[in-house]
Amino acid sequence: MSPAAVIDFENVAKHYGEGAPVLDSVSLAIHEREFLAVVGPSGSGKSTLLRLINRLIEPSSGTVRVNGEDVQRTDAVLLRRRIGYVFQGVGLFPHMTVAENIAITPKLLGWDEARMAARVDELIKLVRLDVTKHRERLPAKLSGGEGQRVGVARALAAEPKIMLMDEPFGALDPLTRDALGEDYRRLHGELGLTTVMVTHDMLEAMLLADRIVVMRSGRIIADGTPDALLNGAQNDYVRELMAAPRRQAERLRALERR
Repeated sequence: MSPAAVIDFENVAKHYGEGAPVLDSVSLAIHEREFLAVVGPSGSGKSTLLRLINRLIEPSSGTVRVNGEDVQRTDAVLLRRRIGYVFQGVGLFPHMTVAENIAITPKLLGWDEARMAARVDELIKLVRLDVTKHRERLPAKLSGGEGQRVGVARALAAEPKIMLMDEPFGALDPLTRDALGEDYRRLHGELGLTTVMVTHDMLEAMLLADRIVVMRSGRIIADGTPDALLNGAQNDYVRELMAAPRRQAERLRALERR
């Protein structure tokens, strides 16, 4: 294991029943303050990889470590309270206000009311919502983008240093998705986070991530910076995957010239 790794997978496999493994002997080190995007087709093992980090599922073999500690020897509840988790669809509690949703984990950790209230207001501002307008709203009164911003705020509430994101912006319209992606990238840097984001969107991965891991059939088939993969991919599938954003840009330029 690399001594600088915040998250480390060592020969990790995951099986369900008798079929082919969902993950097949994966080894991967994720470093402090790194923004890692995990891409690949449906069924490639992306979300399984993510959920092993906070013990939503358990490995069939191998070891997953967070800050040097084997997660299987860590209390799962305490582990999850130290790791932010954002997923598509947000999952806000519909009967709770924005403030109550954001304060869930701090409340479980025993924070006092004044500290929780201050943290809620800080986070509402941090995700570019309005405290007066949004604090007491119920989720049903939020737009998709507002709800996803509240989901990010809730994940950040207990001041985690690790954020896991599973297709967090996939259900949003293109303008909202772009704005929220940029805002999260800003937060990642400002707060000194280590982020692992699963996405189907290659362009999103290239624009947001420091490093991209490409998965296929439960294995990592490429691992590098966006520039390295864009200009030096050795695998045919990865070359085709990286070429898609370039083709889109070329089509846009052709439309502009008409």
